[in-house]
Amino acid sequence: MKPLRATVRLCRLSLHLLRGLHTLHSRFPKLDAAGRERAVRDWSLEVLRILGAHLQVLGEPPTAGPLLVVANHLSWLDIIALNAVRPCRFVSKADVRRWPLIGRLVAAAGTLFIEREKRRDALRVVHHMAERLRAADVLAVFPEGTTGEGQGVLPFHANLLQAALVTDTPIQPVGLAYLHGTGHALLGEARRHDAPCFAGDTSLVTSLWRTAGASDLQVTVHWGEPDTAQGRDRRAWAEALRAEVARLADQPVLGA
Repeated sequence: MKPLRATVRLCRLSLHLLRGLHTLHSRFPKLDAAGRERAVRDWSLEVLRILGAHLQVLGEPPTAGPLLVVANHLSWLDIIALNAVRPCRFVSKADVRRWPLIGRLVAAAGTLFIEREKRRDALRVVHHMAERLRAADVLAVFPEGTTGEGQGVLPFHANLLQAALVTDTPIQPVGLAYLHGTGHALLGEARRHDAPCFAGDTSLVTSLWRTAGASDLQVTVHWGEPDTAQGRDRRAWAEALRAEVARLADQPVLGA
């Protein structure tokens, strides 16, 4: 049944992606900010429904900006999961722009892309992040800089917090987890679900196929409390936030 289930879901997902592109180009320009957020949330929830993924939300998501959201990074599905709860403007690696269909969608939704290997580009993105925070946006970043395998939270790139420092904006940590469950599995008790994993040698196509074939995937989005710098520099703040994200995701802190 898995191959058949995966095939049917991926066909439906492809159609949904195309509908999303049409919406971005036809309806988005006519919507106000609240209308765009509703459209993004509804579209993202439908992606999870098509994939048969059960969403569990813990904690309180933000209602308004300015705010910077930081989360651990496990999968291409992370952006969908966060947007299904609270739509954000994301900062993402430039490679995502080149993904089939998905890249066009996230670009049209206002994602800020960063060439991580270029230091000057990081400065450019921080400048744009500060502009958006001053405009009261809710931004989201994955400070690990890469996807992990779900066994722990990697060190945070502190430079991504600079925009929050210079604009005196709070940061809200989020822990993401993919579990075997149907919407009520408990962190720390349920087994980790590896289907959405997009790390190491796993390709996007492989991850999509495994996710579409899963029958008991639970997506847990665990929101922490907004945090302010309180006199800390960005490195100290990054370490404190990483520890909190790890706690929320029920994962250990990895590396130095």
